[in-house]
Amino acid sequence: MCLLASDCCKLGHTPKECLSNEKLREFVPEECRRLAYTFFECKRSMIDMRSRFRGRKVIFAQRLPNIILRRYVSSVTDLYKGLINGDRGCLAKSITLVESTHVEKQHKAKELLAQVLQGLKQRQEKQANKPISFRIGLSGSPGAGKSTFINVFGRFLLNQGHKVAVLTVDPSSSTTGGSILGDKTRMLELSREPNAYIRTSPSSCTLGGVTRTTNDAIVLCEAAGYNVILVETVGVGQSEFAVVDMVDMFCVLLPPGSGDELQGMKKGIMELVDLVIVTKADGDLMQEVRRLKSEWLSALRLMRRRSENWSPKVISVSARKNEGIDKAWSQMFAFENTMIDSGEFMNKRSQQLRKWMWNNVKDRMLDQFLADNDIQKAIQTYEDRVIRGLVTPFVAADAILNLFSK
Repeated sequence: MCLLASDCCKLGHTPKECLSNEKLREFVPEECRRLAYTFFECKRSMIDMRSRFRGRKVIFAQRLPNIILRRYVSSVTDLYKGLINGDRGCLAKSITLVESTHVEKQHKAKELLAQVLQGLKQRQEKQANKPISFRIGLSGSPGAGKSTFINVFGRFLLNQGHKVAVLTVDPSSSTTGGSILGDKTRMLELSREPNAYIRTSPSSCTLGGVTRTTNDAIVLCEAAGYNVILVETVGVGQSEFAVVDMVDMFCVLLPPGSGDELQGMKKGIMELVDLVIVTKADGDLMQEVRRLKSEWLSALRLMRRRSENWSPKVISVSARKNEGIDKAWSQMFAFENTMIDSGEFMNKRSQQLRKWMWNNVKDRMLDQFLADNDIQKAIQTYEDRVIRGLVTPFVAADAILNLFSK
């Protein structure tokens, strides 16, 4: 129908029908006629252009991903320059680059990390081998209040003159692989601060509470000038503590009602803790908080100390009332100074670099293993034979590994 209400519209005809019929043409007003002719002419021109450039369109569609990729990672040097100048956009692009599984992007990520590590080494030598940043790992069960604590604690550090980077890990679905990435929504106040940077990454079903690229993200944040880096793990249990090999200090957050003293005596995550933080210490929960602190103090006395120079501490905080936050930082600051003075700090960093290397070796070997076409065929064959009971899983695994080693 015509856009303008005219007599021809009342007859139930389209503008094209009205203009092509001599009897109806006289009912079409001049305004409608000009509008219709303009519309038909434009449509005909669009069709001609579409047919004329169809071949070019196909070529452009095929080349577009590579054009975008080259533009995105056009210059590692430019990305590095922006990074060391504190450009948050370059930091975000750098972390996205190291998280990518694209082959060309992975090569660019390696070049970038090589420049970053070299630059950090030079900066550290200028500071008489003193650490450039303080890395703090924060772990705990789901609902322990990790994100809420970080929101308040991060703003406290900003008021102390620090630049704070927060790396959070959200669990990924084991079915779809997707992740909500909702930790940042609990840190709205901190995310608005110019000297704070928050990055949420999916765990991608990686065990240990962190991602495969958390170490990479930490050094990128250091290069961007953040001197306090908080790493929040996914909600973990008693045996997930991979973050210990990435941070200088490991803190566990416990909510009231998180178990009796026997839970604290269990091996695993509590053998590695440097500071226990009992959260939600306010209101009706205070009695439970005091009981929990007492039980964990008793339990930690029975644990083997990880360091000869530091014994784990237990404190309580209330992020809602902003109480105990200064005590938490005092304990962390005391830990950092103690470790630096004893020489353990830099020794631990050296061990972490070694661990980082071997983690990359394992990851690269697994990637090459799964990318081999012959291995993929063998996996399908042996999976079927294992299911049918023709071979045991151990024999099948040995056969596949022998094929890879040839």
